[in-house]
Amino acid sequence: MKRILLLSTLLLSGLSFAQSLQQANAKTENERYREALNDFKKLVAADPINGETYFYYGDCYFEMEELDSAKMMWKKGYEVDKLRAMPLVGYGRVLWLDGKKTEAQAEFTKALLLAKKDKLKKAEVIRGIAEIYIEAPTKNLDEALILLEEAILKDPTNEDNYLLKGDALYARNSSDASEALKAYNQVLVINPKSPRGIVRKALIYQRAKNEPEANKMYNEAKSIDPTYAPAYRLNAELYLMFGKNKQAIENWEKYLELNNNIESRYRYANALFAAKEYNGLINQLDVLKNSGFSNFYTERMYAFAYADKTDSLSLANGLGASDRFFAIVPADKINYQDYKVRGTLYQKKGQDSLAIIAFEKAAAMNEAGYKELSNDLIKMYTKNKMYEKLISAYEVRRQKNGKLLALEQFELGKAYYFGRADYKNADSIFAVVIKNDSTYTPAYLFRARSNYKMDTNNEKWLAFPYYLKVSELIKPEDRNQAAKKASILESLRYLADYYQRSEKKDLLIAKSYFEQILQIEPNDATAKKALGIKDPAPATTPGTTPKPATPVRN
Repeated sequence: MKRILLLSTLLLSGLSFAQSLQQANAKTENERYREALNDFKKLVAADPINGETYFYYGDCYFEMEELDSAKMMWKKGYEVDKLRAMPLVGYGRVLWLDGKKTEAQAEFTKALLLAKKDKLKKAEVIRGIAEIYIEAPTKNLDEALILLEEAILKDPTNEDNYLLKGDALYARNSSDASEALKAYNQVLVINPKSPRGIVRKALIYQRAKNEPEANKMYNEAKSIDPTYAPAYRLNAELYLMFGKNKQAIENWEKYLELNNNIESRYRYANALFAAKEYNGLINQLDVLKNSGFSNFYTERMYAFAYADKTDSLSLANGLGASDRFFAIVPADKINYQDYKVRGTLYQKKGQDSLAIIAFEKAAAMNEAGYKELSNDLIKMYTKNKMYEKLISAYEVRRQKNGKLLALEQFELGKAYYFGRADYKNADSIFAVVIKNDSTYTPAYLFRARSNYKMDTNNEKWLAFPYYLKVSELIKPEDRNQAAKKASILESLRYLADYYQRSEKKDLLIAKSYFEQILQIEPNDATAKKALGIKDPAPATTPGTTPKPATPVRN
């Protein structure tokens, strides 16, 4: 009798344990990760040598994308239990993720052999192997599909077989999802009310940017099981994809009602970050921070969010977050946008020198950084008269593109002119600009100035042909335009001087140029003097008597 009672107790205990494990796995599936982890912790404490518990414990971490923790659990399961199949699958996963394919497949083979007498267990083992082949960075999709066909034969009513098959087919050919959809439809043959099968189909339509069809399916999944959290999260991401932020936030809030934990809120923060919903993002980051959760990703998000603002407190907060980010981030996790955001914060604070340093680091990281920031750097070099950097920037651009655009060539010439006072090279560069566009007036003006700087005493009157060209290009009717007035006056004054003092002296021509000057600038003293025009004597105020002249004394 005692033996029967003991056996009954063991059976009930085993049944309770299996139910608890099933419940923990259901929480993982529903993205209630923190609750699932707590359940697994209790299960491990209750039976510390059951390797299957460690396998699914690790699987929860794997779904959370915490690979180190997942591998730790799978290793632990293998250490304490080599008699069951799933711990061997777990250890094989560790080896596969570490790039040890042959060793991993050896463990998978052992696991399959251990389960060969139990059809359902063997199907479970196959699913464990197939999932890592599908989800790991290094995939083995063909082998996964072969294995899953066997799992379907052994456990034909298990939804997971077809869910994994659909995942593998989509990963193998995302441009044609018809085969994957067939697999997901088979899930619905087994269970027409499966929210998982419906959501998998919706995700395919979402990836194809078919919003109406995807949205319809998400709503169907939510109506079938209002507690299935992934449907709300993915529906929110769909809305964000199409710029429907209000509806997205409503779905995220429902998701948080179902999964009110740090991980879910962190997912929400990442979604807001991707959508550039920075006000809401800062609020969520504050909640995470006050809960003791922070990492370099949250600091990055803080920096990006505050960089979108302009008030001094936000900019200070953004730089503080950027400081914390760079203090803790692994070097290989830095991207050029981290430096770009730091530069933006400094730029908005009016600290151009520090902004330039950050932008230069961003541009130097990769080609994407260079393309995005090279123009900004050139503008800042120009604004701050950093001519040597400007020259270098244009030379790098020439090397990358094979040539400079006409305006870039012109600006390079100005950098030589103002920065190095290298008027000879400047003149050569402006000549190239004119060769490409013979009507570009600013290039002639700077050729004139460059040649004048090389002939300041007008011994050779080198600037003459270029100032003459400027006077021809700027038509009389345009000469009073604000953008052209200074250039034409500079040119006419030089030309008048040329015909007054050069070997080609011609006072009549000089006079015509002075007259043109007065048409633009009626009070030009030099032109008036040259033309003998005197200012009228000041008028006498009516009712006053002129002061008598001082008498001449003999």
